[in-house]
Amino acid sequence: MKIVFMGTPDYAVGALEAIIKEGHEVCAVVTQPDKPKGRGKEMQCTPVKECAIKNQITVFQPIKIKTKEAVEVLRTYGADIFVVAAFGQILSSEILTMPKFGCINIHASLLPKYRGAAPIQWAILNGEKETGITIMQMDEGIDTGDMLLKSVIPIDSKETGESLFEKLSVCGAKLIVKALPMIEQGIITATPQNESEMSYAKMIHKSLGIIDWSSSACEIERKVRGLNSWPSAYTYLNDKTLKIWNSDILLEDSDGCPGSISYVTRDAIAVNTGNKQLLLHEIQIEGKKRMSVKQFLLGYQIDVGMVLGR
Repeated sequence: MKIVFMGTPDYAVGALEAIIKEGHEVCAVVTQPDKPKGRGKEMQCTPVKECAIKNQITVFQPIKIKTKEAVEVLRTYGADIFVVAAFGQILSSEILTMPKFGCINIHASLLPKYRGAAPIQWAILNGEKETGITIMQMDEGIDTGDMLLKSVIPIDSKETGESLFEKLSVCGAKLIVKALPMIEQGIITATPQNESEMSYAKMIHKSLGIIDWSSSACEIERKVRGLNSWPSAYTYLNDKTLKIWNSDILLEDSDGCPGSISYVTRDAIAVNTGNKQLLLHEIQIEGKKRMSVKQFLLGYQIDVGMVLGR
C-alpha cells in the first residue's frame, strides 16, 4: 500500500522501519518540527525524521497539521492509508477521511483502557499486570475509534517506563505489518470499544515525579519505575534534588515519620513511608551522575533520622 506515516518519538521508529522492510511504499513521513535541545540549543531532528532521512523518504513537519495549507500538502501524496504512532497532534475530520482506508493508530494500551497521551507510564503507576498494543481505526475522538487488532504484553515486577516503551515499540511494529494487508484485503474485523471499560491516561508533567513520602512504599516504588526515564521520581536531600532510579519495597513497618531514614547499610538506604519502608539502591544527587547507593555513600554522609523532602 501507499502509506503516509505520522510519528515523532523513538516509540514510532520501529513501526516505520518494519513498514519499509515489508515493502510498502512510504510516500511521506509527517513528524513534529525540529526543536532546540541541550545547552547549545542546537536544533534536533525527531527520531522519526532521522529514520525517514536515512531511508530517503520525504519529510513534512507542519507546526499545525489542521491548517488548510497542511491538509493540501497531505492530499498531494495520494496515500491509501495514514499510519499514526505517537505523532503528537490531533487530526481533523478532513484528514481522517482523506485516504481510502482512513487513518489507523498504533496505540500503546489495551483499549479502551488508557486512552490518551501517556498510557505506558500510567499502566505501571497503577500497578497493572499487563498492557499491550491496539491497532485502531481513528475517528474524531481521543483514541475512541474501533479496534482492529490487539497484542498483550505482560508487565514485569521490575518493569520501567523505559523498558516498557521498548517492548511496546517492538510489539507495535509487528502488529502494524500484520494489520496492513488485512485492512487492504478487507478481512479484518472492526470492534467498537466498550465505553464502560474506558480509562484515561493523562499527560505526564515533571511535577508528577515529586515523591510524597506519606504515600505507601508500593505507590512510591511504582512511581520510581513508571517515571523512569522521564521525569523520574525525585525528592530532596539538603535542598538538592535527589532522583531515585532503583528501589525495593521492604515488608518492615515504618518506624518513623514519612521520608525519614530508617537505617543505612554499605549499599542501601531504607526510608520510612506512609506504609512500609522503601529501600533505595540507585540514586542521583543534583549535579552528579546516576550511581549506586554504595558509590554515593563514599562521598556523602547519610545518618539515621535524616528526612528527605521539603
